[in-house]
Amino acid sequence: MSAAQETHSQPTDSKKDTEQSYGFENYPERRGGKKSESWLRVALLGEGRENFDNIRCEKNVLKCVDESPLVKLMISALKSAGCDIDIRRNICCEPCEGLVTGGFDTEYNQVVVCQNKVRSKGMVQGVLAHELMHMFDYCRAHMDFKNMDHLACTEIRAANLFHCSFMSALSQGAASPFNIAKSHAECVKQKAVNSIVVARGVSQEEARSAVDRVFDKCYNDLEPVGRRIRRNSPHIQWAYRERYHYGYGE
Repeated sequence: MSAAQETHSQPTDSKKDTEQSYGFENYPERRGGKKSESWLRVALLGEGRENFDNIRCEKNVLKCVDESPLVKLMISALKSAGCDIDIRRNICCEPCEGLVTGGFDTEYNQVVVCQNKVRSKGMVQGVLAHELMHMFDYCRAHMDFKNMDHLACTEIRAANLFHCSFMSALSQGAASPFNIAKSHAECVKQKAVNSIVVARGVSQEEARSAVDRVFDKCYNDLEPVGRRIRRNSPHIQWAYRERYHYGYGE
């Protein structure tokens, strides 16, 4: 049984649920709202050009779905696990606010790519891989992303498998050349904490506490990739070729 499947729910207070931020404010068009703009931001930052951003984002999404071994691996794993995945319905580009670059909406089962934040194919690949991991965990392990421990687990897994190479840990100040394994683990913790703080608006201390509670079992769950992806290595291609060994052959 995977670590993600072993993470148990904690009781939830319904009143607290209504008061707790779940990050919906970062995606203003998700629930019938509208992205806020000012003439200054339009003039200086190039905002107000949603059509151009949307077309570019959708082109990059299609390129990643067709060409990126990492994205193709995640889609293959989702299909093999019996999860719904149709890029026309389950992946969308839209404007976002705050510090987010993407998201996974469990209510609509949609990955969101922030078209006004993510402007290159490489960045789109990173967002897709990260959010498709959340979709995979939600479908396969029935995670409840309103539960802080479940959210911490899926953020740990995404950071562990896709984001924290040794060089990225060095650049974040979370690495020591004398203890690479420990440095990688600390990078994963830091990335997961930051993601929780941005998504949920909680304190660093609260996010870190959740990460520490579930870290060991979630850090060691490498499905569906099977390995930790290192920068400037053939690991992505290897992981895609080896997907059949893990039963992800769609």
